[in-house]
Amino acid sequence: MPMTTLRVTQLTLPAADWGTENPLAPLAPVADEPAPFQFGDGVPDEIRRQTGTGRHAGCLPYRPQDGYNRERHPREFRVAVLQNDVLCATFLLELGGRMVSLVHRPTQRELLAVNPVFQPANLAVRNAWFSGGVEWNIGVIGHSPLTCSPLHAERLDAPDGTPVLRLREWERIRQIPFQIDFWLPEASPVLYARVSIRNPSREEVPMYWWSNIAVPETPGTRVLAPADHAFRFDHHRRMERVPLPHWRGMDISYPTAIDRAADFFFDVPDDQRPWIAAVGSDGCGLVQTSTRRLRGRKLFVWGMAPGGRHWQSFLTDGGPPYIELQAGLARTQAECLPMPPGAEWNWTEAYGLLTVPPADVHGVEWAAACRQAEQRLNKLLPLTTLARQAAIGDGIAARPAGARVQVGSGWGGLEARRLERTKALASMPGRAFANDPLGPDQAPWLQLLEHGTFPALPPEAPPGCWMVQREWRTLLEAALLSGGADHWLGWLHAGVMRHAAGDRAGAAQAWTRSLKHARTAWALRNLAVLARQENRPDEAIGLLDEACALAPAVLPLGIEWGTVLLEAHRPGDWLVRAARLAPAVRAHGRIRLLVARGHLARNELDAAEAILLAPLEICDIREGETILSDTWFALAARRLALETGLPVDDALRTRARQTYPLPPHLDFRGGA
Repeated sequence: MPMTTLRVTQLTLPAADWGTENPLAPLAPVADEPAPFQFGDGVPDEIRRQTGTGRHAGCLPYRPQDGYNRERHPREFRVAVLQNDVLCATFLLELGGRMVSLVHRPTQRELLAVNPVFQPANLAVRNAWFSGGVEWNIGVIGHSPLTCSPLHAERLDAPDGTPVLRLREWERIRQIPFQIDFWLPEASPVLYARVSIRNPSREEVPMYWWSNIAVPETPGTRVLAPADHAFRFDHHRRMERVPLPHWRGMDISYPTAIDRAADFFFDVPDDQRPWIAAVGSDGCGLVQTSTRRLRGRKLFVWGMAPGGRHWQSFLTDGGPPYIELQAGLARTQAECLPMPPGAEWNWTEAYGLLTVPPADVHGVEWAAACRQAEQRLNKLLPLTTLARQAAIGDGIAARPAGARVQVGSGWGGLEARRLERTKALASMPGRAFANDPLGPDQAPWLQLLEHGTFPALPPEAPPGCWMVQREWRTLLEAALLSGGADHWLGWLHAGVMRHAAGDRAGAAQAWTRSLKHARTAWALRNLAVLARQENRPDEAIGLLDEACALAPAVLPLGIEWGTVLLEAHRPGDWLVRAARLAPAVRAHGRIRLLVARGHLARNELDAAEAILLAPLEICDIREGETILSDTWFALAARRLALETGLPVDDALRTRARQTYPLPPHLDFRGGA
């Protein structure tokens, strides 16, 4: 008899070496507020008010995940597989619980874009991100800080015995717990996911959620959603409301018609069933719908320009291209929603195969195609069925978990222990986190909680995980006064906490106290960050000189060293210092690029060009970062100026771009 099963197994993928997390505190630069958004006609007041809310600079208290490379070797990943006789869903438990595959079993059709490799790139809040599947983004604007981290995963049963996969974790920036329960009723044509978020604090919290769904990019695919307008904004911070489906002469409902990287947020009416679908030339493709709290829907494309094509290949090692369908709490990703104290938000999502006669969705106007797709969705999943399953999901969410199949972080468990000591554990949902095991990352903070002391480490040791939560700062400051943390490491962490709270003077005082206990690269570097922020470049360079002498093998430190020296217009000094770095650090793409820019600044054009054409590969190039193309075109302009005797001006730069085309391996531009 057909039935639903849940099993845990292994998935082997070619995977980049993960490396280690960045030991340097990710101190967000103290900078002017970004320019305000410019709004075109038709952007509602609600969006105008909320745009920019909840912006979070940096990733503290998390550490950046930037130690990866692009050398891939077979690696086994722990996965959960949930299936019935219609669908088979696979989840990467060690990597944010991402649903990496959803197969329609009767037709053997893969509904998601499956990345054939695990290759991180710099697109997430903590840097590391990978493409493909369905990603669960929570807390702050951008790809989740948990997208490349294990989540707690457990198996339990619904009241009728259907197996349920539960994912949950404690998100440290917003200090909130979240939980996702997945289930596949027997013979169900859709997979259900019930998401719940709780704000356990006494303060309002800005909240963000977007389910990010990668689907195959094919020439005949049309993306449909129930809206007649979309919101579009760009790097110039202008937001406009544009009619669908045409924008700048392109039919954006066909992603391969879009010439540049772009995203469009569909303006789904409040009284409309929210959904989005990618329908291939055969009329089949993935559809995602939800209960109404998850109101936003979005299309993202890399576009057909060379830079977008290069990004596609860079993320998948030449695998099939993809587009993204997304569903979120707000109408755009420039905003967070205010979540009241003690509030709990939940919604139910559904994923499945939508089948529409091709003639009903292709070759017809936008509104008619959307109506036909929605009619088919209503047959696939009537609103009454969704409401019934959402109610079942409410009951599932209240059930205690069964067997643990994956251990996530210990931060929720640590917070539960702190709340238990303050008699406030009831503010967390249930006692799930109270039973979570703690690990070495939490050990020093547990000692601070239970004994009022913070353990010391050797000065050359990495300083461990950061904590910036107000309650933990109070505990650490008390330990500093009592002598329980009066050592280099205690003062180092106190400085990071103070800096995160906006107390730069207090941070400088703490890091100076830390150096009196021991000269460490960590405190020297942090003081260099302050000096750089306060426009004291010579002081910053002197501090980094000592820091890099103490830790020449710490790549992020070397990158900051070169960046500050070039900013100070001291390229010769940088080239001399770069030779002192450890060989593995000197070989990294970021360092080699900084060396190339040093040669360029000294008009050593052949040396700079040799590095750029080697070829040069930067494994953590950021989305929107054009430093490779900018460096190449600056080099081209200098070379053409030498050849022609003309000054470097806009006219010559334009000519240089034509004379010296950008090598494809340097092209990460998103524009047309």
